[in-house]
Parts: sequence; C-alpha cells; structure tokens
Amino acid sequence: MVKVGVIMGSQSDWETMRHAAETLEALGIEHECRVVSAHRTPDRLVAYAKEAVGRGLQVIIAGAGGAAHLPGMVASMTRLPVLGVPVQSAALSGLDSLLSIVQMPGGIPVGTLAIGKAGAKNAGLLAAAILANHDSALAQRLETWRAEQTDAVAESPE
Repeated sequence: MVKVGVIMGSQSDWETMRHAAETLEALGIEHECRVVSAHRTPDRLVAYAKEAVGRGLQVIIAGAGGAAHLPGMVASMTRLPVLGVPVQSAALSGLDSLLSIVQMPGGIPVGTLAIGKAGAKNAGLLAAAILANHDSALAQRLETWRAEQTDAVAESPE
C-alpha cells in the first residue's frame, strides 16, 4: 500500500523532488509521485488532498517553488502530516519558496525543510521516521541507513 505521497507544483520541480523519492525507495517505502499545481490544477489539488486519507496515505511531501502555495493548501485540506520542500527558484534562489512554506498561519502546520536537494532528501527521511513509529521493520531499515551514513564518514581528510 502506498504510504507517502510526493507531490510537486510542476514537472521542473522533479529535479529536486526526485531526491525524496530516491530516499523513500532506498528505505523500501511505498510512495507515489504526482504533479499537483496549486495554481494551474486547483481541482486536482483539492481532490488529492481530500482523498489522501481514504487512499491510505500517511504522509505527504509537497515541493514547490516561487509562491510555493502547494504545501500549505494541501495541509489546509488534510489531517495528514505535510512536509514542505522549498524548491530553488531563479528569482530569489528559493528564499521566496522557503518563506512561503514556513510562514503558515497558526492552525495549518507544514513541517518545512531546507531549500532544494537537502530538503527533499530530509523530507524522505522525516517521512520514514514518522512511519517507523508504527513499523518496526522500517525502524530497523532506518537505523541501518543512518549507521551506514555514519560509517561512510572518513576519520581524516584524504
């Protein structure tokens, strides 16, 4: 069963959001990837957000650039945790995206991550951590992933 929805505002956001999908794949987490634009496909956004719980999703990772309304709009229509990934934009290097996602009004939370690739990767890891609270096999895979990351750090520069 698909547990995590990875959504983005446009096809161009895939270059960033693929890092969330790759992280989920590495941890063996079923997920789906969709383009859901807050501005160009509002009906698709509403349907996605309102049907997410009924379809069995447990976490939504939403990436958007520029005005970056997608994560907040989705969060306003579902009880699921929404993790927002600011996509780096040409105009302000993603600062506009970050501020749009992080400055949510009280009552509509979005867990906001770093701009770009690091944020997308960490969104995948945070989704895994949320799911691992009720999945011991996933918890073990996540612990193994983290241990391998630690082991890969050299003790001295080459």
